[in-house]
Amino acid sequence: MSKLPNCPKCNSEYTYEDGTLLICPECAYEWTAGSESESDELVVKDSNGNVLQDGDSVTVIKDLKVKGASSAIKKGTKVKNIRLVDGDHNIDCKIDGFGAMSLKSEFVKKA
Repeated sequence: MSKLPNCPKCNSEYTYEDGTLLICPECAYEWTAGSESESDELVVKDSNGNVLQDGDSVTVIKDLKVKGASSAIKKGTKVKNIRLVDGDHNIDCKIDGFGAMSLKSEFVKKA
């Protein structure tokens, strides 16, 4: 029997194969064999599928309501110097008139 690698996320030894995927039952992480040696670089894509990077400028593609604010971020608002983060809202930025914000990449396009 071949020895399966430990989970790259939680280092659990209880990994198992499911077709071409390796799965960790403790943290539910899935990966393909050989991919654990690749870097865990964050890949964020805009609404058109373009890869975003730190420092890019993006444009908002629809009006976005802001919780606790009296107005919305309007469609076409340009946001400069974005920073990519891990999570549901994967873009941190500063928007004039609103201040520091977190945006979802699905609501922006690369400028």
